[in-house]
Amino acid sequence: MDTHSPWLDDDQQDLWQALLTIVIALPAALDRQLQRDAGISNFEYGVLAQLSMADEATMRLSELARVCDSTQPRLSKVTDRFEARDWVVRRPDPSDGRYTLAALTDTGRQKLVESAPEHVAQVKRLVFDPLSAAQRRHLAAALTPIAATVRRAVEGG
Repeated sequence: MDTHSPWLDDDQQDLWQALLTIVIALPAALDRQLQRDAGISNFEYGVLAQLSMADEATMRLSELARVCDSTQPRLSKVTDRFEARDWVVRRPDPSDGRYTLAALTDTGRQKLVESAPEHVAQVKRLVFDPLSAAQRRHLAAALTPIAATVRRAVEGG
């Protein structure tokens, strides 16, 4: 294999095309399932899930945007919708008033709990069921360094 070639070799091209399918089509499939079953998008589910995992189900909006890979304006629009549905409340950060906190309400937690079973089942069907335990371990080992490299690139490193 010529490591100096500007082109992907056949094996690299096959792997790249499979990865593109996953990166592009998997979120679309998850969106369809969540819209159908819960009336929310995959992104919205992710926001609720991140809040539910945070200490006291509360995060600074800037941190929530970062962990959800979102812009502040996009997250703000979602948070507006969530507040209108009583899923989230916003308040100033008491430790630093320059920041705003988002807190998951009981109603928001209930929405997540109701949405989770079918979503998790879809994730299992699409991602985990086609693989053996050994394949899952190999995939995790392969994706972990790629994810770390991509995170560093996104963060400007």
